[in-house]
Amino acid sequence: MEPATNLFDLGPAAMREYFAAAGERPYRATQMLKWMYHRGVTELGSMTDISKPLRQRLAETTRFALPEIVSEQVSADGTRKWLLRVDAQNSIESVFIPEPDRGTLCISSQVGCALDCSFCSTGKQGFSRNLDVAEIIGQLWLVNRRLGYFESRQRIVSNVVMMGMGEPLLNFDNVVQAMSLMIDDLGFGLAHKRVTLSTVGVVPGIDRLAETSQVSLAVSLHAPTDELRNLLVPINRRYPLAELLAACRRYAEATGGEPITFEYVMLAGINDSPAEARELGRLLRGLPAKVNLIPFNAFPQSGYTRSPMPAIDQFRDILREAGLVTITRRPRGEDIDAACGQLVGQVLPRAARLRRPRLEHHT
Repeated sequence: MEPATNLFDLGPAAMREYFAAAGERPYRATQMLKWMYHRGVTELGSMTDISKPLRQRLAETTRFALPEIVSEQVSADGTRKWLLRVDAQNSIESVFIPEPDRGTLCISSQVGCALDCSFCSTGKQGFSRNLDVAEIIGQLWLVNRRLGYFESRQRIVSNVVMMGMGEPLLNFDNVVQAMSLMIDDLGFGLAHKRVTLSTVGVVPGIDRLAETSQVSLAVSLHAPTDELRNLLVPINRRYPLAELLAACRRYAEATGGEPITFEYVMLAGINDSPAEARELGRLLRGLPAKVNLIPFNAFPQSGYTRSPMPAIDQFRDILREAGLVTITRRPRGEDIDAACGQLVGQVLPRAARLRRPRLEHHT
């Protein structure tokens, strides 16, 4: 007996294929997607425009399975963090950041992360597995239900960033299918520009993404030279800066010149000098780019400290003088460990981490 199909694992195209294979007309897929993503309904008995015989067959062959909310924490600044159980041994975290003009949900793509960036708490947990489509889109579905979207139809989550636990481009197919549900009018109907994928620089994945999606791209850069980036972001040894920035140029061309966001965590005495700011300005010259400076968010045994605000401000001013749109991201949710680089979840490690050399003080 074949296992029941989890309908949350099916993107719009896959949903249409599923119903076609079952001998049903394409509008059945449309009906199902509207029930699931417009109304938040997963009880077949409530789907009154689907015939009873079809509902009975679906009851025997399908299921609606999502992660389970284990806990919710609310920060003093209004940021919310959920711990979501995805199986008996693994949990992930999702973070919602409310602002006056938007609500941003930070979504995980993997259980843990194998890339071991030295300043990121998630990487210290090791890596267990990729999330499936249902576990990715399920984060947005559950948060929307928690925040009352399905009842009010008032959009509360206006932006989604694939910037939680894991490297999205190493779970390419599932992430792209989930993002298609975020964007499709039969899913959550978000604008392409309001869905952002953040990568540490998996060059083949960036090129493949340019062929399949028009979402916004963010790149975790964090250093202006290969020597330093090799230490902070070990995958740079495989895809050095010249290759990464060439891929970014190709992505910008494929998306009509949309700016790429470059994220840069500010580490005291490591990557925050005026010389490094000037080098970063030269590195990004000619790219449609904007830079997010991220004050480092501490976690136990990280070995790093946050750059002082005067150093961050000076770094920002140098980049602006170089013609780069640059903002300093305000830390959110630090009191509940929900800030950038602090997500840990619960991970049963299965894959070895990339080996990282000892980081010496950089001047």
